Amino acid sequence: MKKLVVLGAGYGGMRILQRLLPNDLPNDVEITLIDRLPYHCLKTEYYALAAGTAADHHLRVQFPEDSRLNIKYETISEIHLNDKTVELSNGEFVPYDQLIIGLGCEDKYHGVPGAKEHTYGIQTMEATRRTYEALNNIRPQGVVSIVGAGLSGVELASELRESRPDLTIKLFDRGEIILSMFPRRLSTYVQNWFIDHGVEVINKSNITRVEEGALYNHDERVDTDAVIWTAGIQPVEVVRNLDVEKDKQGRVVLTPQHFLPTDENVFVVGDCASLPHAPSAQLAEGQAEQIVTILKKQWNNEPLPEELPRIKLKGVLGSLGKKHGFGLMGERTLLGRVPRVLKSGVLWMYKHHSGS
Repeated sequence: MKKLVVLGAGYGGMRILQRLLPNDLPNDVEITLIDRLPYHCLKTEYYALAAGTAADHHLRVQFPEDSRLNIKYETISEIHLNDKTVELSNGEFVPYDQLIIGLGCEDKYHGVPGAKEHTYGIQTMEATRRTYEALNNIRPQGVVSIVGAGLSGVELASELRESRPDLTIKLFDRGEIILSMFPRRLSTYVQNWFIDHGVEVINKSNITRVEEGALYNHDERVDTDAVIWTAGIQPVEVVRNLDVEKDKQGRVVLTPQHFLPTDENVFVVGDCASLPHAPSAQLAEGQAEQIVTILKKQWNNEPLPEELPRIKLKGVLGSLGKKHGFGLMGERTLLGRVPRVLKSGVLWMYKHHSGS
């Protein structure tokens, strides 16, 4: 039997499993999935779990059930490309014929002293649960500082505002306006929503240090009960340790067919892959679809396409609490209730089609 090993059940890994099982996996191939958790997690909704407005079990999707799918619940400590094995933290070595690396990302602290030790995050389910506990245990009238006003920071700040109206929420952003990568009309709408809802937005900030009970903006002390870090991501350490070509963000450089230039049996999907778009769940799923196409051609000994179609992204949807939102569909900016309703619909469809 050929061994296809999938590392991580994020959006990319999950989509590959869903496309191959039950009908599209050749009889001579078996799949081993390695993940720490017994379900796929809806990472795009971690902000709601952290804020206490979504239940943990609402963010879970079960894995496909199939006799040709073996699942190992373990942490990966190293990938040995030369030996074609994956080393697990329990000392076990898992051999592979083909490997799909979909291990996602972790927070990037940009060398800020104390940031790793004294902040909470929402990059993993484990980290999000800790953040939920910390945020919901904060004393009434306490102060929460969120560092980074990209999509994660904005959604977390707005959700927390509705969940804990008693808290003082400070949102620190490096740019002149939050969500500066979006059209100005959208950024202005979101920034004004925060002003109207009593969230303090601190633009042009520069966090120079974090310690227990405080952070420093331009070296000026700001007392705070908790700091949530949403100011950048990097591939997980296992991927950072791989001796392969990477881009400036540390993501793995791939061929147009999504495998390593040096090894056509090793694919990288999702946040660890160097792609022309910013990492997202949509992008990981689009890439996963293309990887399945390539795998099938490899299994059938068919020639591989030199180029693949550009991955089409439908747009971005973000929430501002439960009633408002924002979005970008092609050139069209959406503001208010419509994008919020759309986002809820997209989430429902995803869970429904994933059999949850």
